[in-house]
Amino acid sequence: MVDKYRSQYGSALEALTYLGQNYLSVDRSLIPDLLRLLRDGEQFDYCVDITAVHYPNRENQFDVIWILYSFSRNERMRVKTQIADGASIPSCVSIWATANWLEREVYDMFGIRFEGHPDLKRILLPDGWKGHPLRKDYGILQQDKEWVQINLGIESGQ
Repeated sequence: MVDKYRSQYGSALEALTYLGQNYLSVDRSLIPDLLRLLRDGEQFDYCVDITAVHYPNRENQFDVIWILYSFSRNERMRVKTQIADGASIPSCVSIWATANWLEREVYDMFGIRFEGHPDLKRILLPDGWKGHPLRKDYGILQQDKEWVQINLGIESGQ
Protein backbone atom coordinates (compact mmCIF):
# COMPACT_ATOMS: atom_id res chain seq x y z
CA MET A 1 0.00 0.00 0.00
CA VAL A 2 2.75 2.45 0.96
CA ASP A 3 4.73 1.77 -2.22
CA LYS A 4 1.62 2.41 -4.31
CA TYR A 5 0.99 5.80 -2.71
CA ARG A 6 4.66 6.76 -2.56
CA SER A 7 4.96 6.21 -6.32
CA GLN A 8 1.87 8.40 -6.78
CA TYR A 9 2.80 11.21 -4.36
CA GLY A 10 6.59 11.00 -4.12
CA SER A 11 8.30 12.94 -1.36
CA ALA A 12 5.00 14.46 -0.17
CA LEU A 13 4.31 11.16 1.61
CA GLU A 14 6.50 9.38 4.12
CA ALA A 15 5.60 6.05 5.74
CA LEU A 16 6.88 5.41 9.24
CA THR A 17 6.40 2.93 12.05
CA TYR A 18 6.84 3.75 15.71
CA LEU A 19 6.45 1.06 18.38
CA GLY A 20 4.58 -1.13 15.90
CA GLN A 21 2.15 1.62 14.94
CA ASN A 22 1.99 2.60 11.26
CA TYR A 23 1.56 6.18 10.20
CA LEU A 24 1.84 8.31 7.11
CA SER A 25 3.38 11.74 7.37
CA VAL A 26 2.00 13.73 4.43
CA ASP A 27 2.04 17.21 2.97
CA ARG A 28 -1.13 19.08 3.90
CA SER A 29 -1.98 19.44 0.19
CA LEU A 30 -2.78 15.69 0.12
CA ILE A 31 -5.56 16.06 2.68
CA PRO A 32 -8.42 15.08 2.07
CA ASP A 33 -7.57 13.20 -1.16
CA LEU A 34 -5.34 10.72 0.65
CA LEU A 35 -7.92 10.22 3.40
CA ARG A 36 -10.56 9.43 0.77
CA LEU A 37 -8.17 6.97 -0.92
CA LEU A 38 -7.53 5.25 2.40
CA ARG A 39 -11.28 4.92 2.99
CA ASP A 40 -12.27 3.81 -0.50
CA GLY A 41 -9.19 1.93 -1.69
CA GLU A 42 -7.77 0.52 1.54
CA GLN A 43 -10.97 0.02 3.56
CA PHE A 44 -10.11 2.33 6.45
CA ASP A 45 -13.80 2.82 7.02
CA TYR A 46 -13.77 4.26 10.53
CA CYS A 47 -12.24 7.53 11.69
CA VAL A 48 -11.44 6.74 15.32
CA ASP A 49 -10.08 10.14 16.28
CA ILE A 50 -8.68 13.43 15.06
CA THR A 51 -6.31 15.29 17.30
CA ALA A 52 -3.45 17.73 17.19
CA VAL A 53 -0.16 18.49 18.90
CA HIS A 54 1.17 22.01 19.39
CA TYR A 55 4.88 22.76 18.86
CA PRO A 56 5.06 26.54 19.47
CA ASN A 57 8.72 26.88 18.46
CA ARG A 58 8.25 25.33 15.00
CA GLU A 59 7.32 27.25 11.85
CA ASN A 60 4.40 24.86 11.23
CA GLN A 61 3.28 24.81 14.83
CA PHE A 62 0.69 22.05 14.64
CA ASP A 63 0.61 18.37 13.77
CA VAL A 64 -2.92 17.28 12.88
CA ILE A 65 -3.39 13.53 13.25
CA TRP A 66 -6.18 11.26 11.98
CA ILE A 67 -6.43 7.81 13.56
CA LEU A 68 -8.17 5.43 11.18
CA TYR A 69 -9.31 1.83 11.54
CA SER A 70 -10.14 -0.86 9.00
CA PHE A 71 -12.58 -3.46 10.27
CA SER A 72 -11.90 -5.85 7.39
CA ARG A 73 -8.12 -5.62 7.84
CA ASN A 74 -8.20 -5.27 11.65
CA GLU A 75 -5.59 -2.57 11.22
CA ARG A 76 -5.03 0.98 12.43
CA MET A 77 -3.36 3.74 10.44
CA ARG A 78 -2.42 7.22 11.49
CA VAL A 79 -2.12 10.09 9.05
CA LYS A 80 -0.22 13.16 10.16
CA THR A 81 0.34 16.55 8.56
CA GLN A 82 1.77 19.86 9.71
CA ILE A 83 0.10 23.26 9.49
CA ALA A 84 1.02 26.77 10.55
CA ASP A 85 -0.77 28.71 13.26
CA GLY A 86 -3.77 30.46 11.69
CA ALA A 87 -3.85 28.13 8.67
CA SER A 88 -6.87 25.94 8.01
CA ILE A 89 -7.15 22.40 6.75
CA PRO A 90 -9.93 20.78 4.69
CA SER A 91 -12.69 19.07 6.65
CA CYS A 92 -13.15 15.32 6.21
CA VAL A 93 -16.76 15.25 7.45
CA SER A 94 -17.82 14.28 3.91
CA ILE A 95 -15.52 11.23 4.16
CA TRP A 96 -16.44 10.09 7.69
CA ALA A 97 -19.46 11.50 9.51
CA THR A 98 -17.67 10.82 12.81
CA ALA A 99 -15.22 13.60 11.91
CA ASN A 100 -17.88 16.22 12.68
CA TRP A 101 -17.49 16.33 16.44
CA LEU A 102 -13.81 15.34 16.30
CA GLU A 103 -12.97 18.39 14.17
CA ARG A 104 -15.03 20.58 16.48
CA GLU A 105 -12.99 19.34 19.44
CA VAL A 106 -9.69 20.09 17.67
CA TYR A 107 -11.02 23.55 16.83
CA ASP A 108 -12.14 24.13 20.43
CA MET A 109 -8.94 22.91 22.09
CA PHE A 110 -6.31 24.11 19.55
CA GLY A 111 -8.00 26.78 17.40
CA ILE A 112 -7.41 24.88 14.14
CA ARG A 113 -10.06 25.66 11.52
CA PHE A 114 -11.45 22.99 9.17
CA GLU A 115 -12.53 24.40 5.79
CA GLY A 116 -15.95 23.19 4.72
CA HIS A 117 -17.02 21.92 8.14
CA PRO A 118 -20.83 22.13 8.32
CA ASP A 119 -21.00 23.70 11.81
CA LEU A 120 -17.55 24.55 13.19
CA LYS A 121 -18.09 25.86 16.70
CA ARG A 122 -16.94 25.04 20.21
CA ILE A 123 -18.03 21.66 21.54
CA LEU A 124 -16.49 21.40 25.03
CA LEU A 125 -16.13 24.99 26.16
CA PRO A 126 -18.86 27.64 26.19
CA ASP A 127 -19.25 30.11 23.34
CA GLY A 128 -17.21 33.20 24.05
CA TRP A 129 -14.44 31.34 25.88
CA LYS A 130 -11.10 32.97 25.13
CA GLY A 131 -8.18 30.82 24.11
CA HIS A 132 -7.59 27.17 23.31
CA PRO A 133 -6.52 25.14 26.37
CA LEU A 134 -4.46 22.41 24.68
CA ARG A 135 -2.08 24.88 23.08
CA LYS A 136 1.21 24.95 24.92
CA ASP A 137 1.09 28.74 25.12
CA TYR A 138 -2.15 28.55 27.18
CA GLY A 139 -1.05 28.77 30.80
CA ILE A 140 -1.84 25.75 32.98
CA LEU A 141 -3.63 27.93 35.53
CA GLN A 142 -5.17 30.26 32.98
CA GLN A 143 -8.91 30.66 33.01
CA ASP A 144 -11.13 33.04 31.21
CA LYS A 145 -11.67 35.21 34.29
CA GLU A 146 -14.01 37.56 32.43
CA TRP A 147 -16.26 34.67 31.31
CA VAL A 148 -16.34 33.21 34.83
CA GLN A 149 -17.27 36.59 36.32
CA ILE A 150 -19.98 37.36 33.74
CA ASN A 151 -21.54 33.89 33.49
CA LEU A 152 -21.03 32.48 36.98
CA GLY A 153 -20.94 35.71 38.96
CA ILE A 154 -17.87 34.67 40.94
CA GLU A 155 -14.19 35.48 40.96
CA SER A 156 -11.94 32.87 39.39
CA GLY A 157 -10.36 30.57 41.94
CA GLN A 158 -7.01 30.55 40.12
